Amino acid sequence: MEVILLERIAKLGQMGDEVRVKDGFARNYLLPKGKALRANKANRERFERERAQLEAHNLERKSEAEAVAAKLAGSSYVAIRSAGDGGQLYGSVSTRDIADLVTAGGATLLRTQVALANPIKTLGLHEVVLALHPEVDVTVIVNVARTEEEAERQAKGEDVTQRRDDEYEEEAPALEELMDDEGLAHEVSGEPEADGGEEEEQA
Repeated sequence: MEVILLERIAKLGQMGDEVRVKDGFARNYLLPKGKALRANKANRERFERERAQLEAHNLERKSEAEAVAAKLAGSSYVAIRSAGDGGQLYGSVSTRDIADLVTAGGATLLRTQVALANPIKTLGLHEVVLALHPEVDVTVIVNVARTEEEAERQAKGEDVTQRRDDEYEEEAPALEELMDDEGLAHEVSGEPEADGGEEEEQA
């Protein structure tokens, strides 16, 4: 389907461009959301009549988005999740979760504005892009941790997953030493029995 864009659409074009898109994308998204018109003579004339108004409205929305972006730039949001020692989450952090975190922080955000290809499934600091407007993006940090204390350590640059591995490596030699001591104790306690057995055989 040929449509006339009423605003900039990523990977499609700028306001006023006529582009061909899949029918489903046009009917289910572009047309009902007011982002495009069917490309025909009547709508071309309508667009030209309303162009100045559309551009003014777009500029207003862009200015509002830039103000929000300025407030959100560099912001960090903590998401507490259960995870294994390797850092793999038992669940995930989705676009809806991130939108809820940002909204709880005081800025209204829709899940569709979170540019996340796949849900977050590991602990750590994750950069996430928020598309506040077709021409305005901002990057925030989502700090995924098992506890608030762990999130604070991550924010300082500590790899909490690596620390757990290091702790295990420190404990391993002590465990091996303990096992060696126990083995030696068994050997010492077993020597008299071996000698006693030999004496009985000689008798």
